[in-house]
Amino acid sequence: MTRRTAVRRPPRGHWFVLLLVLLVVAVALLFEGWTTHQVDAARTKPPCTRPIPREADDGKPLLRFGPKGVTTAAMPPGTVALTFDGGPDPEWTPRLLDLLRRHHAHATFFVYGKDAARHPELMRRMLREGHEIGSYTYSGGDLGVASPLRARLELSLTQSALAGASGINTTLLRLPHTTAADTLCGPQWPAARRAAGQGYLVVASDHKDRKPWRGVVTQHSQTDLGYREAEELLKDRRVNSFTTVSGGLGRPSFVEKVPVAQEIKGEGLLWSQRLGHAFLTLMVWTLTLTGVLGVLRMLLFMVFARLHVRRLHRYQPGAPRLREVRDPVTVLVPAYNEEAGIASTVYSLLASTHPHLQIIVIDDGSTDATADIAEDIDDPRVTVIRQPNGGKPSALNTGLAHARHDIVVMVDADTIFEPEALARLIQPLAHPAVGAVSGNTKVGNRRRLLGKWQHLEYVLGFNLDRRMFEVLECMPTVPGAIGAFRRDALMGVGGVSDETLAEDTDLTMALWRAGWRVVYEESAVAWTEVPSSVRQLWRQRYRWCYGTLQSMWKHRQAVVGVGPAGRFGRRVLLYVTLFQIVLPLCAPVVDMFALFGALFRDPVEAALVWFGFLAIQLVTAAYALRLDRERLRVLWVLPLQQFVYRQLMYLVVIHSVITALLGTRLKWHSMKRTGTADPYLLEAPTGETPVGTPGGTSGDPLDEPPRPRELDPAHDQGSRP
Repeated sequence: MTRRTAVRRPPRGHWFVLLLVLLVVAVALLFEGWTTHQVDAARTKPPCTRPIPREADDGKPLLRFGPKGVTTAAMPPGTVALTFDGGPDPEWTPRLLDLLRRHHAHATFFVYGKDAARHPELMRRMLREGHEIGSYTYSGGDLGVASPLRARLELSLTQSALAGASGINTTLLRLPHTTAADTLCGPQWPAARRAAGQGYLVVASDHKDRKPWRGVVTQHSQTDLGYREAEELLKDRRVNSFTTVSGGLGRPSFVEKVPVAQEIKGEGLLWSQRLGHAFLTLMVWTLTLTGVLGVLRMLLFMVFARLHVRRLHRYQPGAPRLREVRDPVTVLVPAYNEEAGIASTVYSLLASTHPHLQIIVIDDGSTDATADIAEDIDDPRVTVIRQPNGGKPSALNTGLAHARHDIVVMVDADTIFEPEALARLIQPLAHPAVGAVSGNTKVGNRRRLLGKWQHLEYVLGFNLDRRMFEVLECMPTVPGAIGAFRRDALMGVGGVSDETLAEDTDLTMALWRAGWRVVYEESAVAWTEVPSSVRQLWRQRYRWCYGTLQSMWKHRQAVVGVGPAGRFGRRVLLYVTLFQIVLPLCAPVVDMFALFGALFRDPVEAALVWFGFLAIQLVTAAYALRLDRERLRVLWVLPLQQFVYRQLMYLVVIHSVITALLGTRLKWHSMKRTGTADPYLLEAPTGETPVGTPGGTSGDPLDEPPRPRELDPAHDQGSRP
């Protein structure tokens, strides 16, 4: 896809899809939290404040409510109705069923709806072997203290789960946390009466001291203890029959088949529960993995940054002593509607300590006074070329065709170079294997909160990234704001391609694949203007991310390459895919899961995890700021960055990936320049040394005085730093 054809507006329907996905995730989290009583909990039975009515307090365990009050019933002498609560349990339920089969006995199983949905094969086996099913509610919620919504769902969802798991419904109910009928005291009694109004027979149990041969309804758990109790009871020869509740009453079963429509509805609940459970399990692992990777990434940043510093300041025996590069340089300045900053950019280049310059300003069809301002600069080293608008790659190739020197520096038309930046930038080209050099871009307009966030991102992300890439020899991008190249290397890869919207990344990857090395020169500092509004920031990062995806796809064959090109491809493409695409795609869901944990699970644990990760980020950011000789006081905005800026960047990645997957061709977005970076140095408080001015102490290499700056930092052309 070329830039000229990238004019279709990206679709916006995928935002609806994203919101739908997040809604589904939220519903799944809330439902799982509801099931485990983290949301709308109802697990604690309150103490009884009033007994059950006197007419029901006759010790009989079966209660049916009618218009004339409550009636009770019990098992006849010699009959034991075995009942088991909970489950079905994959370990103990099969053992209990085997035990009952050996003794030719039957029982009533009061099951949780959620467990019935997880183990439908056990439910079908119970029915196949002649046992009876009762409801123990969906999640074991105490119906006496449950909210009206939970109380309704506890019963209705259980019936749906039974319909899906075994095609049946039941009118038997045992209230959780109850045993004998007199434990239905306090709020349990109104709950039992409401359930009876829906057609349920409320089943309690006889007291433990009642003799089995007198006729009892027993109550056992589906555990080791319940198994041993049932095994002992089944040996009692004084009992004539071990049967179900309906069998003991001598009436038809309380379990009935459901219509096909209800069975299909129940199947839907089963699948929803399975998918939700699997999804949440996956999210737990994803959250753990992202946390580990995030911490590991921060630690790797610090380790590789320190290695990079040692490389720069420690001479290694046997290393070649490279000559100082003082060759003439051609500087290409592509410009489109850059009248706010073009003069500052050119004057900063003319003030460079490197004397041999050819500065070519390529006006790419500007509709403002950009070309006129550049032509008014009275210096023979400056040449202005006007051309119809063709895009930045076209402008750079036009300038490349007019370049007279073998070293070419590409500069955005809103970038301010420090006086020694150009001379320092070209020094790595003394090594014959180096084809390109990335400089160090800093944010000039950082007074407002959005600028401070981007300043931290440049220092902590982009520049710290480059130190790691330098050590690993896989630099993925030479920024358009400040980059030096061998002219032969550029011509060898066909100049600057317009096949992607990230021409700088595309060009850098092409150089690696052609066998050239790309390095980072942290002492070559240029100042840039970053977007001052969220809209501009979104458009800039959207183009960067989309262009990066295009470049990765274009150079995907580098993964299977050999030598330095293959090593670059495997390292950088894997890193970018994992940390800059996959993790941001998962981030909204992970954030939602973390928010759920803070609200409903364990807020203390969630806070400890969040503050722990923030502490690691603060330490890493402080180290990165020290490496770049920046003030640490900007760190106060880092916690705020986690709540707004980070989510914005994640949405940019999601938007870009979906746009790429849909095959949409993205149009080029330009950024409006205001020149707001120019006054930055003048805004330093009285008595303080402006950032980057002399005043450091000698000793540790990190404390060397920064290079003197005589010009104000200015504007960014929208290229990545």
